[in-house]
Amino acid sequence: MAPKPMHLAWFMNFTPDEWREPFGQGGYPWDGRFYVEMAQTLERACFDYIMIEDKLMVPQTYGGSRDVALKNAMMVPKHDPAPLAVAMGMATSRLGVVATMSTMAYPPFLLARLCSTIDSLTRGRFGWNIVTSAEDLSAQNFSMDKLPLRETRYEMAEEYMEVVNKLFASWEPDAVVLDRQKGIYADPSKVHTIDHKGKHYQVRGPLNTVPSPQYRPIYVQAGASPRGRDFAARFADSIISVASGVKEMKAFRDDIRARAAAIDRDPDEIKVLFCITPTLGETESEAREKYGRQISSDHFIVDTLASISAITEIDFARFDLDKPLPEKLVTNGESGTLDKFQQWGSGKTLRELVVDGGGGLVSSLELIGTPDQVAERMGEAMAEVGGDGFLITTPVLRVSRRYLVEIADGLVPALQKRGLARTAYRHELLRDTLREF
Repeated sequence: MAPKPMHLAWFMNFTPDEWREPFGQGGYPWDGRFYVEMAQTLERACFDYIMIEDKLMVPQTYGGSRDVALKNAMMVPKHDPAPLAVAMGMATSRLGVVATMSTMAYPPFLLARLCSTIDSLTRGRFGWNIVTSAEDLSAQNFSMDKLPLRETRYEMAEEYMEVVNKLFASWEPDAVVLDRQKGIYADPSKVHTIDHKGKHYQVRGPLNTVPSPQYRPIYVQAGASPRGRDFAARFADSIISVASGVKEMKAFRDDIRARAAAIDRDPDEIKVLFCITPTLGETESEAREKYGRQISSDHFIVDTLASISAITEIDFARFDLDKPLPEKLVTNGESGTLDKFQQWGSGKTLRELVVDGGGGLVSSLELIGTPDQVAERMGEAMAEVGGDGFLITTPVLRVSRRYLVEIADGLVPALQKRGLARTAYRHELLRDTLREF
């Protein structure tokens, strides 16, 4: 029986690259060219999509100061992903581009209009990574003192999705008739107000953009908590997740599919991608030496803790690196990230937690070795999990040209020769690419 191909996506930030390293470009990617070239490279490797993460604040949780974040370019500077998604999409023809936009920051009408516009500009290859934002510092940039409680945020997000879906449907698919003889551009009877009046939002509609090629963008979401998993199973076309090994990966995917089936949604419409951070070398020993150098550097430890502090709103600078955490930590921030990181009860020191997490909680599997070794391990894992693929990223979300080429020209060909990755695109729309297998 031939192996089933897996979906591949890339996770990145519109931030400086590995600016300290010899193969970095010096920390100036702001004209977008570096990332446009990245998108073109990933399209050459037939990735499904590239996703641009985002935050809406300058972190200051770690050490109670902005100093570490600014000195190390850790989560700041970070530029807006939406214009970059347009640039990437217009420089490619098949690769999907996904931008992170917060339901806290965008009124539903504005977001739906922006998504519709970008999906048209990219000819049906746009996706929206749905986040509610999990930092009080972000909330304070939008006329709030602090975030609502997590359960309230999900309640708001569910109504938000109801509104944007109504807006995307406010123009019927055949509303644009372009009848030159009669002088009619759009049939007024097929464009509708939505007149939404809910607990959190009031939107009249209709949307003032024409239906885009996909009609609505692909929805990407990362739901870890039970409420988050329900949300993702209901709305997401692709779910991104971090698990601890194959057993947990399989359990998560099975759970999402069961939740989808329970609401009469076809589970095959949802593609679950697990975050991984492969470390490649010409030999396994070379790859392990590279990995060891990476995780032992002082910059790596500080960058990782600063990143986790920012998204969980817990100051990890106040804990001893070489002792276990003194108590189980809780947060109104990203609780799923916190729980995966702290591994409460494991007895590991904080330093060991950083190393074990692979740098920012981005690896569901240990993937260290030659391209062939890593490709083989990825195939074995997917066969056991049942699907659907992987989201590739780098420790603390920085990328170098060297790493990109290692993946695109080393790992992907090793997957392709095993029948584990596509060798050509068969569809134009991102939704169809995701549902290809």
